Amino acid sequence: QVHLMESGGGSVQAEGSLRLSCTASGWTWCMAWFRQVPGKEREVIASIEDKSNAWYADSVKGRFTVSKDNAKKTLYLEMNMLKPEDSAMYYCAAHQGVCGTDLRLVAPNYWGQGTQVTVSS
Repeated sequence: QVHLMESGGGSVQAEGSLRLSCTASGWTWCMAWFRQVPGKEREVIASIEDKSNAWYADSVKGRFTVSKDNAKKTLYLEMNMLKPEDSAMYYCAAHQGVCGTDLRLVAPNYWGQGTQVTVSS
């Protein structure tokens, strides 16, 4: 069992920035960030296998950057130019296998508890 712990959420004004972190208690290979708003399905927004192989949802491409420090077992999400529609609960997820054929993780083995991001206009 791998435990994931997110940090870094909070409130910010539109066009601001936030950085989320997620530390794993054990080894994983594919890691990802999902987000969910009330009444909607949880959606994957970024996933990564190593330092350079990453996938992004169109909604965040060019504004968000996912990175991973394997030595620290930590996943990051740098979020820039935030919009009110980015407000959601953000979840870290991990999989001990590959992310998928297009690097998009759809079925994680493990989930974090979530961290809230609120963007005001």
